[in-house]
Amino acid sequence: MAAALGRAAGAAPLVLLYYGCSAAITFYNKWLLQSFPFPLLITLLHLLLIFGLSALARALARCRSGRPRTALPWADCLRRAAPAALSTSLDIGLSNWSFLYVTESVVTFVFALTQRVALLLVVLLIAGGLFMFTYKSTQFNAQGFVLVLCASFLGGIRWTLTQILMQKAELGLQNPIDTMFHLQPLMFLGLFPLFVVFEGLPLSISEKLLRFHEAGMLLSLVGKLFLGGILAFGLGFSEFLLVSRTSSLTLSVAGIFKEICILFLATRLLGDHLSLLNWLGFAVCLSGISLHVILKAMNSKGEKALKLQKEASSDPDLELLLHHSEHGEEEEEDVETPQQH
Repeated sequence: MAAALGRAAGAAPLVLLYYGCSAAITFYNKWLLQSFPFPLLITLLHLLLIFGLSALARALARCRSGRPRTALPWADCLRRAAPAALSTSLDIGLSNWSFLYVTESVVTFVFALTQRVALLLVVLLIAGGLFMFTYKSTQFNAQGFVLVLCASFLGGIRWTLTQILMQKAELGLQNPIDTMFHLQPLMFLGLFPLFVVFEGLPLSISEKLLRFHEAGMLLSLVGKLFLGGILAFGLGFSEFLLVSRTSSLTLSVAGIFKEICILFLATRLLGDHLSLLNWLGFAVCLSGISLHVILKAMNSKGEKALKLQKEASSDPDLELLLHHSEHGEEEEEDVETPQQH
């Protein structure tokens, strides 16, 4: 009990950091897109800023410790980190893109429901909650819904691949800063073709950036983008740190309560309108997600126990010891039997 409380106390600051950064970057993106509707360009610039801040942090750590940091060759990055980088870039890019079409409450709800795939009861709860949440919603947009739905599924793939990447000791990417440093260039390359196709031409004729008339407006935009890069760096660092110090299950549980907080703030700060039926649908969906998290935790414990049992049975020394123990017990029973007669 004391150990569990100690782990919870250690994870609490990480969860709070994750909550703060996630809420800040979410509302920042919605605010910036109202005046600068180029979500893919914003995401690409943030990736460059994250890469620069990660490189700076690595340089400072190297100067302080005097030890070189992990530096993977490009061949290893492409072979081992490219899948995680591509899924991460598409997850972030599509979710930012969806803000042009749907409200923050819809984005938050879809991210909450697609984080889990469950059994029949869980599926029914989530599907029923989704129907109730979107019933007679005037803020619903099919294109935005598809974008955020794809981003959510990619997010699940992203964290699975990222956790596998960080767990490979031979790569040396256990530190969140090193992971971010190596993923950002690949993420940029993965998202850049989408930017060229969908935003290249509109941006070239826009007065927002390339054809600006006032230097003050450009400087203001650069400042806003730089602020978003800092927030994105904080969010990425908090997510990677939470996964590396705890587990993906902890991130999932924390994510459930984070979505509740963001949804509440969206209705208060952004004016998103939700009826009583919408709130009830959200509650039903969260109950399905929570049920699956509990089932996943129970299955995880069972799998760990089974793995330990298999490892014990595969150990020849332990197996020989158990064999001698069983043989000794049989001899004791044979000795006791005549005495009873």
